[in-house]
Amino acid sequence: MKFTDGMWKNRNGMTPNWMGNVERANVGDKKVDLLLTKPQRHRGDTLNVGTVSATIRSPIEGVTAVNFSHWTGEEDSGPNFPLFETNPQPKITHTQGKSLDFSSGPLDLAINTAPNALSFDYFTNSKRLTGHSFRSIAFVTSADTPKYKIDEGLYAEQENYMLLELDLSVGEKIYGLGERFGPFIKNGQVVDVWNEDGGTSSELGYKNIPFYISSRGYGVFINNPGKVMLEIQSERTTRINIVVRAESLEYMVVAGPSPKDILNRYTALTGRPGLPPSWSYGLWLTTSFTTSYDEKTVTSFADGFKEREIPLSVFHFDAFWMKSFQWCDFDFDGESFSDAKGYLARLKSRGLKISVWINPYIAQASPLFLEGKRNGYFIMRSDTTRPTVWQWDNWQAGMACVDFTNPAACEWYAGHMRRLMGLGVDTFKTDFGERIPFLSHQVKYHDNSDTARMHNFYAYLYNKLVYDTMTSAGRDACLFARAATAGTQQFPVHWGGDCESTFEAMAETLRGGLSLSLSGFAFWAHDIGGFEGLPDPALYKRWVQFGLLGSHSRLHGSSSYRVPWIYDQENFPGEDEACSKVLRESVLRKMALMPYILRLALEGHQKGTPIMRAMFLEFPDDLNVWTLDTQYMLGSEILVAPVFSQDGQVSFYVPNDDERNKASVSSSAGGGGGDGAAAAAKWRSFFDRTKTYESGRWYTETHGFDALPILLRPEAVVPYNPEMKVPEGDVTKGLQLLVNGPLSESRSVEIVGTNSVDKISTSFTVNDKLQINGAKVDVKIVDVTKT
Repeated sequence: MKFTDGMWKNRNGMTPNWMGNVERANVGDKKVDLLLTKPQRHRGDTLNVGTVSATIRSPIEGVTAVNFSHWTGEEDSGPNFPLFETNPQPKITHTQGKSLDFSSGPLDLAINTAPNALSFDYFTNSKRLTGHSFRSIAFVTSADTPKYKIDEGLYAEQENYMLLELDLSVGEKIYGLGERFGPFIKNGQVVDVWNEDGGTSSELGYKNIPFYISSRGYGVFINNPGKVMLEIQSERTTRINIVVRAESLEYMVVAGPSPKDILNRYTALTGRPGLPPSWSYGLWLTTSFTTSYDEKTVTSFADGFKEREIPLSVFHFDAFWMKSFQWCDFDFDGESFSDAKGYLARLKSRGLKISVWINPYIAQASPLFLEGKRNGYFIMRSDTTRPTVWQWDNWQAGMACVDFTNPAACEWYAGHMRRLMGLGVDTFKTDFGERIPFLSHQVKYHDNSDTARMHNFYAYLYNKLVYDTMTSAGRDACLFARAATAGTQQFPVHWGGDCESTFEAMAETLRGGLSLSLSGFAFWAHDIGGFEGLPDPALYKRWVQFGLLGSHSRLHGSSSYRVPWIYDQENFPGEDEACSKVLRESVLRKMALMPYILRLALEGHQKGTPIMRAMFLEFPDDLNVWTLDTQYMLGSEILVAPVFSQDGQVSFYVPNDDERNKASVSSSAGGGGGDGAAAAAKWRSFFDRTKTYESGRWYTETHGFDALPILLRPEAVVPYNPEMKVPEGDVTKGLQLLVNGPLSESRSVEIVGTNSVDKISTSFTVNDKLQINGAKVDVKIVDVTKT
């Protein structure tokens, strides 16, 4: 939200009240309280003005939180983000009337407390990261509001905002803020952290996260679940402006220095990503939104995959497993499912897991509506004399929203989850949760939560309830969720929402996923082939290749199926076979990578490092990768460049790998690694292993549908098992190590089993002579430089 017209003028009705002086400081054992005022020239400046109180603390090591408050008279009705604070002991040094230094781990905050010289400066190892310089902390009063009546004179009511401006350095880039489908780098953008069901082609997003990462080596978490408005070099070209329509605002600066370090601290604070079960990494088939779910139709899908030898792991029933106009009633439509339990059991006998679509809404025609109304399970209207459910027709006729602040409503909803699990359902697609009413004069919650702050936070409560219900029932908890806010990474998996069936939409989908991965989410999926429209065969095959090189993979469409045989012989000669071949090869390639993916997943769970990684995350010191959003790293060892063109042409950049280059040079100079170490390892094609690539160069290639640019990093050691056909197999039976040497030093290899994905089942090392030490299982070394 903009308050100024250029450098010199304020917008009509806007009055920023800039803080420029530390009036007093109270230093405690673990926190500091400051009273900030406008510059003080004489005692008269203390009258008829507002102040801002600032509280500084450290919630965890390496993170500094500052809360700025104008008026504090209102009780905090919540909601607030649940945080995992450890309350460390900071180092505080105060020189009265001159300076105050607050340090937590590697992060230092220096505050100028000299008269009328207010500034905040954040440092790491004497490097200034960001801070508040001249006129960057204010509360803003706005007369540009329907509340303001000029004839009320002195008592005319204005709206108040908190405005905090953080400095940006020359060349500094900003990333994250959730799953955003526009430009990958956020500089120059206006971003409202406000969940909406807007598809994937606009500034709206399903997953808005008030957290960003800077290329300068720090992150900022805005600890407010409500609407946070950011002007990222779009009002002041040297600043990020952070605004809330509220009386207080807290942000937290998260130390790096690397992006991985930042994500590690951020997810330690807001919650580690949950750990999906091994079966979830297989192929999900959800056919289409409008599928007819009679048993003959569904069986034909399963048979079609079996005939084409394409491994299928999960079958998903989308919305019409329930009777139309009754979503959600949590009952299988009796016309298609006369024996739902037996039907699901027959599908599960084929080795399939079962997923069903749900949302947090109850249509008026649902048998559950009257029960929910009678017991107060829904969000209610606040503007009626008699208890009235808030309803609308925007999705389901007369639908109500379940009020997840009501414990009884949560237990009611969870009971239906447990009933479905008893029928054989393994997991839930938790769709929707973005279009949540927020106007306080219209709606109210059971616990009287602030309605505007609940708009985004609703997604957290919704997904947490379903996830926890599965966990408490002894199930391997795994969702397929669309809406999210900070902390929702604890309840994976999330998918990218409704995209179109075009190459452009495929590219915007990847941008969204990479943006989300820099926001604390380790696991992510998308609708392979696009949701809207019928992808042409070339797009289908390219999207399949891309979609099976991520954490989770799902075929899904709106009005058309995403099975290969939709391309019939009459209209698409030969494409059934061709698309089936690409899908089969892509699924089997992912299954062979399961030993690698499971270890990446555990790392994501432990540290918040995503499986799909923006190039910036893995190579932050290579300035050439800072803008890249059409390629990514699958873990630390594999570069993937999806093909976004009809003719198969793709351009990609091979990054400078300084860390491993230095190790190779050091090894060569010291004689380590024998004769081979003198020649440093090179990036190498996964498919044509005779083909190598130079670091720091762009390449343009044309690929047929049997390949795409997949590159093994220099000195990569990738656990690989070509014998795996399903994600729940034994990763050690047939285990190989793809080694792109020579290795400059020994490498540790850790293997995670499919039955216990939360721990290392076995580990060993491979040395610079490609000898394995300490292995308790049979492992075959595959030297890709010789194959």
